Amino acid sequence: MAESLSFPLALCLFVVSAGAIWIAGVFLSDTTDVLSTRLKLGEALGGLILLAIVTNLPEIAITASAALNHDLGIAIGNILGGIAIQTVVLVLLDIFGLGRSDPLSYRAASLVLVVEGLLVVAVLVVVLIGTQLPGNLIAYRVTPPSILIAMLWLAGLWLVGRARQHLPWHDDGTAPDGQVPPRGVAEQRKDAYAREQGYGLGRVILIFAIASMVTLLAGVALEQTSEVIADHFGMRGVVFGATVLAAATSLPELSTGLTSIRLGDYQLAVSDIFGGNAFLPVLFLMATLLSGEAVLPAAQKTDIYLTALAILLTVVYLCGMLFRPRRQIGRMGIDSLLVLLLYCLGIVGLAFIK
Repeated sequence: MAESLSFPLALCLFVVSAGAIWIAGVFLSDTTDVLSTRLKLGEALGGLILLAIVTNLPEIAITASAALNHDLGIAIGNILGGIAIQTVVLVLLDIFGLGRSDPLSYRAASLVLVVEGLLVVAVLVVVLIGTQLPGNLIAYRVTPPSILIAMLWLAGLWLVGRARQHLPWHDDGTAPDGQVPPRGVAEQRKDAYAREQGYGLGRVILIFAIASMVTLLAGVALEQTSEVIADHFGMRGVVFGATVLAAATSLPELSTGLTSIRLGDYQLAVSDIFGGNAFLPVLFLMATLLSGEAVLPAAQKTDIYLTALAILLTVVYLCGMLFRPRRQIGRMGIDSLLVLLLYCLGIVGLAFIK
């Protein structure tokens, strides 16, 4: 069906789908926070898993559609490119969320976020290992790296949950002169507003379900139209998936982060990005199951390049939260400026890889 679409129609459908993901993402974010509060998931493992899945519904839809069509280039590029560009979302949150105030990494700094960032790095290292294994290392439609990534993610979530409850450090690893309200205040305020509006649990679940369905359908439409648009501009699937497509699917994280910062929950804004980035490689397991092929060994040089770029960007923000520089350049912290420059240089370099 996608191949029969003209370029103007495909572009229009792509833009409409991206807009639908943005609008549905707002409702999805709000209802997820309300459900986490009312079902008392909060800091529990279930809450972390629900949040990771919900904020990455567009990526799930695109990966599933691409895997079923055996278009592994789009699937791999969307996952790995999505991690890099979702890290760049923190730059936008720093610029438009805080403005001429302290940098985001200064306000949100905590050892719990450092643990979450290290989980992202650990999962991506396993991805790099998996790309070097032979493609015939598959049994029962699964591969050792995809299983290991899922297990590592679950173990990492357990560690993050433990870290959120208690760390053997002064003030549980919270930096001085940082976020004043306790972490999770955004979820509590959203739930309080929903109760004021008379939203019962059933209505919240209904809105959540509708927003999820819209997001999934829009994600499939993005994947179907992306090939037509990429061909029109002469872009390779991995380049398009790592830039334009990944940016479109990152809209829910941007809207969610801006809302969290507006409510004074800076740590939640950063945690949503790190949590989503740690979850995205788990989709390689789903892609392997649906396609019946070993996905990671099919990764190209560009995919390995994007993985290394995502690790580099994550490490920059980890250093920013540890050293907490207060200087701003162009309404952003030094770490955000460095991330933006590295990402732009990285995308330019991507075009030179054969």
